[in-house]
Amino acid sequence: MNGGPATGRDRDPSGRAQNQRPRDRFGRPLPHGAPGVPRVPDDAVFTAQEGLTEAQRLLDGGYAFHAHEVLEAVWKSSPEDTRELWRGLAQIAVGVTHAQRGNRVGAARLLRRGADRVADFGPEAPEGVDALGAAAFGHAAADRLDSGDAEPVDPSALRLRRDDVR
Repeated sequence: MNGGPATGRDRDPSGRAQNQRPRDRFGRPLPHGAPGVPRVPDDAVFTAQEGLTEAQRLLDGGYAFHAHEVLEAVWKSSPEDTRELWRGLAQIAVGVTHAQRGNRVGAARLLRRGADRVADFGPEAPEGVDALGAAAFGHAAADRLDSGDAEPVDPSALRLRRDDVR
């Protein structure tokens, strides 16, 4: 069997697999027909500024998984010279998601990996991204998770833009 309609898998018009199941606030799939939170469409396209604004709005609301999807959309459409910045921001957001889901080890790894990527862009990162602030957030959150600190990681504490461009 090829995973077509008989298996109930969601497919786009070209036949590629898609997951259209609703998701909870932490991005976990729910059963078909269950109420979920609004999703970022698989084919969403954001400019860098649109992506920063939407991702920050989602982080402020506690929706790190959904912010990750927005940042991933920007990453996939960004020029080669800034892709690692967006990839790193998406990894930090998904690291927060793993922390929200209780996966401390995976969260710490992703937070550090993303933090290291964005730190390379320094204080003058493109598009007004606060690369050093995001890196500091990622490293501090990873250190807290590794230490066993029971305080949850607060997605709204991650600020994506530098103060001088808000």
